[in-house]
Amino acid sequence: MEKSIGIIATENAARAGGHYVQATTYNGLIYVSGQLPVNIDGSHNNDEPFEVQARQALDNLFAILRAAGSGPSHLLKVTVYIVDVKNWPLFNQVYAEMMETARPARAIVPVPELHYGYSIEIDAIGIIPDSE
Repeated sequence: MEKSIGIIATENAARAGGHYVQATTYNGLIYVSGQLPVNIDGSHNNDEPFEVQARQALDNLFAILRAAGSGPSHLLKVTVYIVDVKNWPLFNQVYAEMMETARPARAIVPVPELHYGYSIEIDAIGIIPDSE
């Protein structure tokens, strides 16, 4: 039996703003597209402090995971793009608080800039429990 690629879309996270989807699923895995800290209603908050942006990006990620029947404890890999490496320690604090006991593999990639002038973007790969 051939499996198909699923698409995850939720109104509880910022809509995909280009030619992509919030997430795709395949064979029990969820691939979450890069999440900027865009508000759920699509409004931008790029003038907010880094911590506020980090929380919103993670909130978007978690909402998409929930829409697929998953959550932070089912993440396998998280990639975080941050503008200004000086934000790394603050991100670690916010991330540890919001992820609670979940500790997926992770990479933080300092970048010179992100779309709309944001300071952070997060993408992830996880599993969807009970998807077999």
